[in-house]
Amino acid sequence: MDYINNNIAINLKKIRIGKNMSLDNTAEQTGVSKSMLAQIERGEANPSIGCLGKIVSGLRVELNELIETPRLETFYIAREELIPTKEVEGQYSIFTYFPYEKDRQFEIYGMEIYPNGIYYSGSHGEKTVEYITVATGTLTLKLGENKFEIRPGDAFRFDSDKEHRYCNYGMEIVRLTAAFSFK
Repeated sequence: MDYINNNIAINLKKIRIGKNMSLDNTAEQTGVSKSMLAQIERGEANPSIGCLGKIVSGLRVELNELIETPRLETFYIAREELIPTKEVEGQYSIFTYFPYEKDRQFEIYGMEIYPNGIYYSGSHGEKTVEYITVATGTLTLKLGENKFEIRPGDAFRFDSDKEHRYCNYGMEIVRLTAAFSFK
């Protein structure tokens, strides 16, 4: 399940219960079937924009209330349930764990760079800083003319307002976590 559908699943149920509505009441108010609403709440459906329009109209909420990251004390993300946000077969896969939120000035991604794979990243914008920790493999990070080797257990920080490349010249998959903060 991607993070937006996960957000919708959690938020829809939270809104419905907060309004003290059953699935039957919600179906009646929105014009979306009870079975579809249940599938959305379980994260088993990918609702169309038209379906979301019916839900926000019927529940009298803004669309962003459905898609924003839920406010939960704890939030578990199972890696095997994530769908890559970006992917080039045989090169790399990128997974969004925690996307940017207006009240939290950071975002966190998981990355897998396959043997002989290269991921090119443009600038992340002015005043952005990237923090990398490598779990497996050895990452070669190219920043302009500079190269840095980052091994398992190592961490690296850099201003990410310029182009950079994540390279795997080894035979093992490089798995890393990248966090971005905004100054």
